[in-house]
Amino acid sequence: MKSILLTGTAGFIGSNFVPYFLEKYPEYHLVNLDLLTYAGDITNLQECEENPHYKFIQGDICNRELVEFIFKEYDIQGVIHFAAESHVDNSIKNPAIFIETNVNGTFTLLDVAYKHWMQKPFAWKERYLQDKLPRFHHISTDEVYGTLNETDLFTEETPYAPNSPYSASKASSDMIVRSYQETYGLNTVITNCSNNYGPKQHSEKLIPTIIRKALAGESIPIYGDGKNIRDWLYVLDHCKGIDLVYHTGKTGNVYNIGGRNERTNLQIVDTICSILDKKVPKVRSYKDLITFVEDRAGHDRRYAIDATKLENELDWKADENFESGILKTVEWYLEKSRN
Repeated sequence: MKSILLTGTAGFIGSNFVPYFLEKYPEYHLVNLDLLTYAGDITNLQECEENPHYKFIQGDICNRELVEFIFKEYDIQGVIHFAAESHVDNSIKNPAIFIETNVNGTFTLLDVAYKHWMQKPFAWKERYLQDKLPRFHHISTDEVYGTLNETDLFTEETPYAPNSPYSASKASSDMIVRSYQETYGLNTVITNCSNNYGPKQHSEKLIPTIIRKALAGESIPIYGDGKNIRDWLYVLDHCKGIDLVYHTGKTGNVYNIGGRNERTNLQIVDTICSILDKKVPKVRSYKDLITFVEDRAGHDRRYAIDATKLENELDWKADENFESGILKTVEWYLEKSRN
């Protein structure tokens, strides 16, 4: 049984990925390293606690001694690296933690993996040559590309142009991953995803905020004119894309994962309010709660991903369109609010 190190999977995307992966691949043992900062919630993984193929370790990816211990103790033969500080507003207030976790933490994981798996640059230890080579899969974001005009799409060839400390830290970590492939021959892949949504997302994010504020009868804040555009990807579709790239992506390649579901923030809140008007009707529409607030610094106007490479090379396709995915999402939060 091969052991894979997962990082940061008590967070939103990772906590959806772990149960999906455990069910699909019983031949793996998953070791989850998570510091449980404010964005990590161990209760997100309650369904996995009794699984003998899953081990949770609370700790910091920047702690080299701990990471080295995990690689040796569990004979780690793959890494899927989710752990990151990931909120633009927080990165503006406190950029140092973003550099520490996203840049230094990624470097620590890469360097330990390299020394555990390889003898020297481009020379794998003998034991790994008889089987599929260990792989380091780095999860990144479309925000590394900066902002778009009204018509273009981000491709894997789009130059990096990060505009916030968060996106700059992720761009930096992407480049460090690339360097370990180019300089040392480490087996790496990178995925850059568009905005995720779905169950278990942290309450600070847009869609949970809209739902929470609406149900509480509070003002629903919309930055600026509400016309900032994002491409929305249902989280389980993202998990399936990660699975494909980890197992079948080409070494050293980057794959963009997007939902082809561009929506303005105003369209998002309008859709959610319409669902809530039907599911939990009030005297007045939830849309009456929409309030425009001052736009935030570092808030890019538009992101949109071209997922053609992933679709053509690895035969990936999102199962959910925005209408089906957002309905499932709202229903999940409604069920959670009743419990």
